[in-house]
Amino acid sequence: MHHQLEKHYVNRVGWLRAAVLGANDGLLSTTSIVIGVAAASPDRNTIILAALAGMIAGAMSMAAGEYVSVSSQEDTEKADLLREKRELEEMPEVELQELAKIYEKRGVSKETALLVATELTNHDALAAHAHDELGINEITQAKPLQAAMASFGSFALGALLPFAVSLLAPIQQMVYFQYGFSIIFLMILGAVSAKTGGAKIGIAVMRICFWGTIAMGVTALIGHLFGVSVS
Repeated sequence: MHHQLEKHYVNRVGWLRAAVLGANDGLLSTTSIVIGVAAASPDRNTIILAALAGMIAGAMSMAAGEYVSVSSQEDTEKADLLREKRELEEMPEVELQELAKIYEKRGVSKETALLVATELTNHDALAAHAHDELGINEITQAKPLQAAMASFGSFALGALLPFAVSLLAPIQQMVYFQYGFSIIFLMILGAVSAKTGGAKIGIAVMRICFWGTIAMGVTALIGHLFGVSVS
């Protein structure tokens, strides 16, 4: 009888967070911009330009922000690892006891904890301390370039929908088409992200639709008021 490998969702956290955030932001922010502009000035060229500018600027901003943020996390991890490496060289016995104490707190007997700590230290002391003392492993380790690329690509992909709608939708019904298509795709995106992350689909869809409607409604109102005030 073959034992199937268990499916764990935590190993998707890094790229999933960046991808979902980017796609949501790309779709919602670009749609909100287009709706605001369409409500203020129903001119197709202006609307298309707003959608294109929002897509490019937003994708670059998301990528830069994600890179800087995750790079800061990476710098912190590297500093902790360097300090841990130095401590292992200067006081290996103290570090060994510290590692054993960690296993004791998890419910392992004192003798077994010391044995495990000794064997792991002999195998790779720094890796053992990085994983069990600092909480750094392959799943959670910061990867700035990967996170930036995921954010850029997902934002641009999400922003493509409102951009396409701005090209094809009837100009007089632009606001309604933008809202309708965006809500549909937000629902799909929420369901996919929830399924991928192992969360409840219904709650994720309701949450994303609620806040998406508020965001688009506010920008439409602002655009309408602005359009009235300058007309």
